[in-house]
Amino acid sequence: MKKILVTGKNSYIGNSFCDAIKASSQYTAEKISVRGNEWKAMDFSQYDVIFHVAGIAHWNLQRLSEEQKALYYKVNTELTIALAKKAKAEGVKQFIFLSSASVYGDGAQIGKDKMINKDTPVAPANLYGDSKVKAEKGLTKLMDSKFYVAILRPPMIYGKGAKGNYGVLQKFAKKLPIFPKVQNKRSMCYIGNLVELVRLIINNKDSGIFWPCNKEDSNTSELVKMIAAVHGKKIFLIPGFQWMLKLLGYKSNRVRKAFGNLVYQQAISEYPQEYRIYTLRRSIEVTEKDE
Repeated sequence: MKKILVTGKNSYIGNSFCDAIKASSQYTAEKISVRGNEWKAMDFSQYDVIFHVAGIAHWNLQRLSEEQKALYYKVNTELTIALAKKAKAEGVKQFIFLSSASVYGDGAQIGKDKMINKDTPVAPANLYGDSKVKAEKGLTKLMDSKFYVAILRPPMIYGKGAKGNYGVLQKFAKKLPIFPKVQNKRSMCYIGNLVELVRLIINNKDSGIFWPCNKEDSNTSELVKMIAAVHGKKIFLIPGFQWMLKLLGYKSNRVRKAFGNLVYQQAISEYPQEYRIYTLRRSIEVTEKDE
């Protein structure tokens, strides 16, 4: 039986992972908070795997104090490396780190393409992405034949109860009769697919960088239409808004994220065993209908 320690007691991803494996006799999972210093006194030697998902992600990056900026690096970088060093010193075999597609910077401006492949260099556009890059570099130095480090760089993660841009699209789908028709592509990762990949990485004692995402890329307009359909609503897609959204995208990062392009080359998201057990359509149905 694999004993797994998940950091981030109230983490959406951590909770989803623990919920998914709790019925299995192959694993036991324990969640802890790493906000204070209590974790430093814990005995990590009893665990086979540390799944580190705790971090700071959702602050307004344009309105941070110097103290808050420093906290990003203290939590996302320094804490991550300190946890991994303790894990390695106490005999934990595997450390799995939740990084982000933000290490590659922002998505492309509306109307332009951005595809990530295995050779795309990291180029963070803000301190969130930079703090993740620095954590990755620190973890890579700790990796060896007895200490496996797996780094996950997912794009937007969504699912029932998830925060972020998907929730905004949900509101549009439920309330609006019309929506702009835009020809964009975004890579996304349904939480059920991410959890399955983590499970397989644990089983296989894998190391390296992983790019989890759905098999199908998403189009924002079609995604909103799909969400509306699950709720028995028709939403009409209206062409002709591309130019206006393009202008707004230069001023609003949220607009650029919603309607711009950022995709992973499908080849880098593959894994020897299939983890993408939910299609895009099925994931939307589960997200919108399951209570």
